[in-house]
Amino acid sequence: MANVICDETMESVAILAKLALSEEEKEQARKDMERMLDYIDKLNELDTTDVEPMSHVFPVSNCFREDIVSNGDGSASLMANAPEKRENQLVVPKTI
Repeated sequence: MANVICDETMESVAILAKLALSEEEKEQARKDMERMLDYIDKLNELDTTDVEPMSHVFPVSNCFREDIVSNGDGSASLMANAPEKRENQLVVPKTI
């Protein structure tokens, strides 16, 4: 079960991740990756035949809803409070 990662694999992973690692960092990363792969192998030993795959950790039915206008856009009340308006639009100071 002991996974062994060769030098070429470590070099290609470092290049893909755009990492410049020292020799000590490469060795530590190799050990960490080997431990991760060993753990994944251990998880693969579990019997998951009756386990339903899930796409989300929380039950989500439909997170999208229809856009329904319930009380209009409120433009009349907005324009009533406008200090200056022109052709049903707010007039604001020019900023540069």
